[in-house]
Amino acid sequence: MMPPINSPEPPAEAFPVLTPAQLARLLPYGKVRSLQAGQVLFEPGMQGMPCYVVLSGKLDISVAGLSGERVFVSYSRGQFSGEVVLISGARALSRGRVAEAGEFLEIAPDALRALIAKDAELSDVFMRAFILRRVALVSEGLGNVTVMGSQHSADTLRLREFLTRNGHPYAYVDLDRDKQSQELLDRFGLKLEEVPVVICSATKSVLRNPTNQKLAECLGLTGRTDESRVYDVAIVGAGPAGLAAAVYAASEGLDAVMIEAAFPGGQAGASSKIENYVGFPMGISGQELASRAVVQAEKFGAKMMVSEKVVKIRCDQRPYELTLENGAVIGARSIVIATGAQYNKPKVENLGRFEGQGVYYSATFMEAQLCGGEEVIVIGGANSAGQAAVFLAETVRKVYMLVRGKQLSDTMSRYLIQRIVENPKIEVHFQTEITGLEGDSHLERVTWANRATGEESIHDIRHVFVMAGASPRTEWLRECLALDEQGFILTGRDLDPVLESAPVKWPLSRSPQMLETSLPAVFAVGDIRSGNVKRVASAVGEGSISIHLVHRALAEV
Repeated sequence: MMPPINSPEPPAEAFPVLTPAQLARLLPYGKVRSLQAGQVLFEPGMQGMPCYVVLSGKLDISVAGLSGERVFVSYSRGQFSGEVVLISGARALSRGRVAEAGEFLEIAPDALRALIAKDAELSDVFMRAFILRRVALVSEGLGNVTVMGSQHSADTLRLREFLTRNGHPYAYVDLDRDKQSQELLDRFGLKLEEVPVVICSATKSVLRNPTNQKLAECLGLTGRTDESRVYDVAIVGAGPAGLAAAVYAASEGLDAVMIEAAFPGGQAGASSKIENYVGFPMGISGQELASRAVVQAEKFGAKMMVSEKVVKIRCDQRPYELTLENGAVIGARSIVIATGAQYNKPKVENLGRFEGQGVYYSATFMEAQLCGGEEVIVIGGANSAGQAAVFLAETVRKVYMLVRGKQLSDTMSRYLIQRIVENPKIEVHFQTEITGLEGDSHLERVTWANRATGEESIHDIRHVFVMAGASPRTEWLRECLALDEQGFILTGRDLDPVLESAPVKWPLSRSPQMLETSLPAVFAVGDIRSGNVKRVASAVGEGSISIHLVHRALAEV
């Protein structure tokens, strides 16, 4: 297993030494270059960075941190450079400089992917090393990004969450605590109202409170669209269902693109620990599960586009066309919709004012750092709320769970219920809802009401975690697909009563397949699908099955 994110030292597997037999198998995939000391082979921000295998000599890899650039590792004979950007195609985080003259095998990214696909032993060696190196960079805050912000800034939290959920290493400067904060601001000619600021070494730019998309572009995460290319399958959404679909599509030889509006993992990615997922008896965090799945999909050749939102599907022609928010168009012979659902927001007048400043929709290590030793509220009665309550109870003084229903057993796994009941730091209030939020620049007070008794009470609580209910993200589909009354996508046999009144008539002689929508070769999986089972394992299963159905649908064309 991968080490925890705060592992103090990378394990030896991160820097393996290849055997003579393994080196011999690598030679056909690259070209041997004789290089002199001092030559720079790649720079931070480079895309399409090759992998270098040291046949003789030495290669230094240096990365930037808050204290300046330093050598992260030196590679000698039998070792190789690189980390996950060689698979994902994102911009390089480091500089590679020849420390001692010698011979180096240069392997281009496409050749490296071919090697990983064909050689199982070397695939394991390279992938394990790449992942562990990325973990080490994240844990030490080393990379090509520095975020300067404030814990009281919602946008600072947004950008840090974006980087963390995408598994991208970054350094953080807390302007509220750092003694040199004013000096840093003056150095770049920045004003307090322009905070948070991102120093993006990849493009040698200073971004003032950038959008997630602008930051993704800087890091090379958005990808490039070729409007003349038609994919076998476009997967919209990178939660567990979408990630599973991408892994199976790419591993089975389909030309697949995965488009994610925010960051991989979906709601599951915000879970501190998932303990009922098969194969992980000690549990696994949603972020770690998502990160592994992304690398796995990209290993097989799936194209990943992060912070790109699909706003329209042209459903009157095939191949289908997906229009992105930036105007780009992607053609696909089939589509898997896995956009998930979003937590329902409490109907409190000034909720938006405190989002990111006391109101959160994730309960990860990052949010937990903001409220250590304080009292917090978790809204919701399903598994995600239960996981959040148990996780937060480890570091906060008290957790109040506010549940609209009369009990937990209807919506929560039994093992979580037992932990909540037995934890003296968790107090559950049934039939209770928040009715008021107060504060200046940050949430300071919360009012909640018991709907059974009508009693209201005010509490000096500064942190509220919202994990209640779920609403589908299907506004962009209403003109093309049949939806149920709540807006979830109807599939398979559930379409039988409504096909006659659907926006687009079913054009084939056969009935829709399981998971197929009212459009042929367009499938819905995971939380977005009507009648879904809200479990990670179920979403992964549906995403996997959908590719089998995609093959069937493509065979008809």
